[in-house]
Amino acid sequence: MDIRALRYFVELVREQSFTRASEKLFVTQPTISKMIRNMEEELGQPLLNREGHSFTLTDSGQVLFTHGQLVLAQMQQLEAELADLQSLQHGRLALGIPPMVGHVYADLIRAYRSRYPKVELSIVEYGGRRIEQAVLEGELDLAITMLPTKEEGALSALELDCYPIQVVLPDLPRWRDRTEIRLGDLKEEPFLLYTQAFTLSERLEQACQQAGFTPQVAARSSQWDFLTAMVRSGMGVAFLPEPICRRLTPDGLVLRPLRPELSWRLGVIWPAKRYLSRTAEAWLELCRESQSMATS
Repeated sequence: MDIRALRYFVELVREQSFTRASEKLFVTQPTISKMIRNMEEELGQPLLNREGHSFTLTDSGQVLFTHGQLVLAQMQQLEAELADLQSLQHGRLALGIPPMVGHVYADLIRAYRSRYPKVELSIVEYGGRRIEQAVLEGELDLAITMLPTKEEGALSALELDCYPIQVVLPDLPRWRDRTEIRLGDLKEEPFLLYTQAFTLSERLEQACQQAGFTPQVAARSSQWDFLTAMVRSGMGVAFLPEPICRRLTPDGLVLRPLRPELSWRLGVIWPAKRYLSRTAEAWLELCRESQSMATS
């Protein structure tokens, strides 16, 4: 059944006049009459008892009028909710962020929340590898993670920032006078790494292989503050992105640049071939705005 024809019928019954209904609907009376006849032919039963210029409803017409009002009200509600979604008056955004990345983009998250206060923002903390799969499987709308991804063909990416990785060493005489640390200098040192769910650990182990050695991993953790506590205790050396290092208190630690440089490239990722929600598009718009402001 044509929703427009249903709207004409309901309005006609409400106004109890073809003339008033045509004026309210901004159509001609013959148009309304034709719509009603088409509905009667489609349903196979009369809807109106016509008596000159007036009419009454048949039993079928009364049923259609009662239910038609409900259908039109639901359609109006649907249109309103879709309009709200488009204008981000409602909606949800599932955003993935690795644990050590969250504080770097706290201002960006705050800006999104301020701009779209009625969007329900769900933040999930996973390691980089798990985050990629969660985005591909639709659990997350998009995520911030270390680039490049393993699924470059299936995931689109927008780079946001790039930071150097620094070596976090115990405060010992042999490290204090060094201005930088080469990876090969650490082949005899115990390594304190993030868990294998973190992309950074994988990249670091690959860099060690390229430098000609396999690192001695003393311990792994998902918490950067625990890694630095183990460094202070003399258990080994750790590797942290420069923004994390800025948060460390220097007591008992030596922080030095790593050579060859290993970069912590961060970007937002999303499915390359799947529909992107309006809330996710708004997040990307905000990321691009942030990029433009940073480079201007």
